[in-house]
This record gives sequence, C-alpha cells and structure tokens, in this order.
Amino acid sequence: MRVLDSNWFVLGPEVEAFEQEFAAYCEAKHCLGVGNGLDALHLILRGYGIGAGDEVIVPAHTFIATWLAVTYSGARPVPVEPDPLTGNIDPTRVAAAITSKTRAVIAVHLHGQPADIVAIRQVIGGRHIRLIEDAAQAHGARVNGSRIGSLGDAAAFSFYPGKNLGALGDGGAIVSNDPQLIHGLRQLRNYGAVAKYQHEKQGWNSRLDELQAAFLRCKLPLLDTDNQARQVAANHYLAALAGLPGLILPTTPAWASPVWHLFTIRTPQRDTLQAHLKRNGVETLVHYPTPPHLQGAYRDLGWGAGSFPISESWARQTLSLPMWPGVPCEFVSAAVRSFFVSTTN
Repeated sequence: MRVLDSNWFVLGPEVEAFEQEFAAYCEAKHCLGVGNGLDALHLILRGYGIGAGDEVIVPAHTFIATWLAVTYSGARPVPVEPDPLTGNIDPTRVAAAITSKTRAVIAVHLHGQPADIVAIRQVIGGRHIRLIEDAAQAHGARVNGSRIGSLGDAAAFSFYPGKNLGALGDGGAIVSNDPQLIHGLRQLRNYGAVAKYQHEKQGWNSRLDELQAAFLRCKLPLLDTDNQARQVAANHYLAALAGLPGLILPTTPAWASPVWHLFTIRTPQRDTLQAHLKRNGVETLVHYPTPPHLQGAYRDLGWGAGSFPISESWARQTLSLPMWPGVPCEFVSAAVRSFFVSTTN
C-alpha cells in the first residue's frame, strides 16, 4: 500500500532504500537493483568492457544462466571442472585455464556453499582479470567471516521467489565496492540514460520494480534467522544420514559458512531413490540434470559427453532434498534411510 499510495513504481525511493540496505547487509559499499540475476551477471561483464574476443572462465557444473551471461556479452565461456568434494569451481583448474584472452573468472557459490574465493584471487594474482561472484544462491553466506558479495570485484544476486531472499516475482542486484562500475551500470540498466531522454550509451531495460524492492525490504531483516533455520535442518540431515553406504553428503570447508539454499546429496542410485521418496511423500528435485556443455544451446562449441566427467558425474548423481526454514527434516531423513536400509539388506 505504501508503494501504491506513492504512485512511484520504477526506480524510486523503495529501490534506493533497498539498495542501501542490501549493500550494508553484504558489507559492501554499493548495490544496484536490476531485473533478475542473469541481467546482473551480464551487466557486470558489460560494465567491465568484456566482449567479443575475450574469454571468461566459468564452472562446468552450474545453472546455464552463468554461461548465458558470458554469451550475451559476446565473450566465450571457458568451462572448468568443479572440486569433486564441494561441486564448486576448482581453483587449481582455474589456473590451468587462464590464457592471454582471459578477462574474468565467474565463481558460483553453488547451492549456497561458498566457492574458494581466496584461492581463486591468489590464482589470478596481479593479472588484469576480474573476479565476479555469482551469488544467486548464497544470500548471507560467508568466507572466513566476510559476507559473500564483498569478496570479488562485483557480485550478482537473484531474488527469484525460491531464493533464500526471494521477491514475489523476478528481481536481481549487483553488489560491488567499485564506484566506477556502479556509476556506469546505473546508466546501462536504464536504456543508457544519464538523464531522461539523454542516452550516452546503448543500454538495456533492467530495473528492479519498486513493489519488489518493498517486499525485499520487509524480508531482508528476517534473512539471517531463516538462514539459521536452514543450518539447523542441514545439521539434522548431516547427522541422520551419515554413514549410509552409497550416499555422499555435502562437504563444507572449515573457512565456509553456507546458507543451504539447497541440500544436495549424491548417489549412483539417484533415480531409484527419487522414486522411492516420491512414493513415501517426499518431493525432490535434480539440480541440474544436463550440464551446460551438453545443452543444445552450446552444441556449437563442440563439447560432447565425456568432455567434463566430474560435472557429468554430479549431473547423474545429485538429488536435492527438501530445504526451507522449518522443513520436516526428520520425516525426510527417515524416508532416505529406509531406502538405503532396504537396498543393503
């Protein structure tokens, strides 16, 4: 009602207030609201002048939006396999993938588990390579006590309704300590305009709505409490499912504080386990059944089955158990345990 009464629906006081509040939450200097998480990644690349002839290192194991952002910029995605334990991009493989054309590395904090930003920064060293965080699933996560969103050159967030901090529709944000980047992107998100009808750049229309910003402002103060509830559920899963033969549980490094956007297990029996759980009243999802390099959208790049075996293994074996604040994890874990007990007897 506050937004409706204001009669201001695009780029107004609600967006400005949310930008300030979310930047402070991420322990960063600047935030810019945009249309969605993909736009946030794409605009960051554009803002840094990355385009045709450039290479951007991306995880081979990720949602396709990470790759699409690179494609939209005109650059070429260079896939790197994940750490077999965490599923996040492997810093040692990042080092091997860097060439004279590399302009950026996109580190995805997959499933709310922080990527090893510190190690990737060390790999980049003094090169003119941007480190971009794809934080679409990691609102509130920390690395060595520091918030995700403040650790790279810039970070892209999504506020899709299913995220830890979700709007009631699409939305996204760019967070950075780089004032020059934010100044340029403020124009690019709004048709390249410096003022009404004054277009200095060829921009886009990617703006966080006032109404969605207002919803997000209401939900942001609850985010840490919700994330703590997710941690409680994850701890239950980890304890209740430990030691089951043929089941691989998530691995969290000591320096990482995840926010458990997803709780993803792995097993070669994924499909039969999923069917068993469905029969027992537990809905699950597979994130993500086909890696980007095997999607039709990237057939022209020439990668076939076997090109990225670790990513393909994760795609075959992962299953996301129900995860939200207050999830009935006792019921879910009992159903999972019953499957493995029955298959080993």
